[in-house]
Amino acid sequence: MDGRLFEIGRRSFDTPEFRGLEFIEVEARSVINRVPGGMPFDYTINPYRGCSHACVYCFARVTHTYLDMSAGRDFETKIVVKVNAPEVVRRELAAARWRGDPIAMGTATDPYQRAEGRYRLMPGILRALIDYRNPFSILTKGTLILRDLDLLREAAAVVGVSTAFSIATLDEELWRRTEPGTPNPRRRIEAVAELNAAGVPCGVLVAPVLPGISDRPGMLREVVRASLDAGATHVSPILLHLRPGVREEFLRWLEETYPDLVPRYQRTYRTPYAPAAHRRALGRMVGRMVRALGGVRPASVPRRWRPSELSEPAAATQLTLV
Repeated sequence: MDGRLFEIGRRSFDTPEFRGLEFIEVEARSVINRVPGGMPFDYTINPYRGCSHACVYCFARVTHTYLDMSAGRDFETKIVVKVNAPEVVRRELAAARWRGDPIAMGTATDPYQRAEGRYRLMPGILRALIDYRNPFSILTKGTLILRDLDLLREAAAVVGVSTAFSIATLDEELWRRTEPGTPNPRRRIEAVAELNAAGVPCGVLVAPVLPGISDRPGMLREVVRASLDAGATHVSPILLHLRPGVREEFLRWLEETYPDLVPRYQRTYRTPYAPAAHRRALGRMVGRMVRALGGVRPASVPRRWRPSELSEPAAATQLTLV
């Protein structure tokens, strides 16, 4: 176990939503973490390690190997829970050395994954951030964030707050293959609309885009259109990256699911990131889609939105990435 974490117990719950999961309860010395340079944020809070969303591409999988667990099944089923996170966050925010820097949440594992339904760590964390007027952001795939809508609305009234949903595709078959433990992406679009309607700014990361799988312009346009109709404050794509430890897990899945694409990925991902030209091409294409569909609305007020609009079939045109 990480030297900053002290294990105090292990639990499993025999209910449908938690079946197959083991929760490793720990006490943490510190919860606000400083991150290395090169990131768009300097501090993070991650109340959990491991994630039941089980996204096949998740870059955080490698962090479980630091705890002598696997980046595969262990990452998805053995969830480390920092049970004292709210108290530690409050103590760290009160420290004289803390300068009120913005804090990002959801940067490693999702704070609104299934474990949060049981442990309810986020309300205490949000309350501490509100009380100390500390700006923060949340990136999630978990519609459980709506449980805390009143707290988020209160925070948005007194301090800088931003939220975002990760929504890579609205194709249900692809969603089930790649993100089997996440809420339906159409429900996530609804959550984007609910947050923005409540005055809590919420954008969408179209992420990660999988070359040859979820990069068809019609599929991307479907996500962009739905996001804009939900009032998204921004719609930004991120092309898949594969760091060591995650690469091996993803390629194993690719071999089983899309074997014809394995050679292409081996060529494209000689390094963790796809070539810069591919990333720029994706950004330009999605940017054109956003502009063509009317762009984001500064006031972040959801447009007239009908669930039926999400059911249009995606065009079959393929974005070519050699």
